[in-house]
Amino acid sequence: MSESKKLIRKWIDAFTRKDLEAVMDCYADDAVNFQVATGKPAVGKEQIRQDTAEFFKGFPDSYSIVENIISEEDWAAWEWNGGGTFGGEFYGNQPPGQSYELRGCGFLEFKNGQIIYQRGYWDKQTWFSQIGISVE
Repeated sequence: MSESKKLIRKWIDAFTRKDLEAVMDCYADDAVNFQVATGKPAVGKEQIRQDTAEFFKGFPDSYSIVENIISEEDWAAWEWNGGGTFGGEFYGNQPPGQSYELRGCGFLEFKNGQIIYQRGYWDKQTWFSQIGISVE
């Protein structure tokens, strides 16, 4: 198994367990996480920590099913199918208890065993309409 495949599996496992510290151990201090639907990248480990903690708080039962992992050299990509329930406050939005299902994919670049760049693709309209948040 390639090193990048091992690293993405490590990150997916930590994220699935909602182990914030294990997730953060996967990132370099100056990492960038660009979830394209948000329109603005999270720059640096502390911003990524805040965003990840908000997601875990807002969607405590979230899950991701790995459909495919592809890796080569310092890059790995994964295709996923996931969902959960909006059960906790999420960036000031109160939880209505609505569930969602969503598909997406992500690309991660690694250096020295840590994520230095991440880009994710998912449909914001589909997700937010299912959980009752208006898309602006």
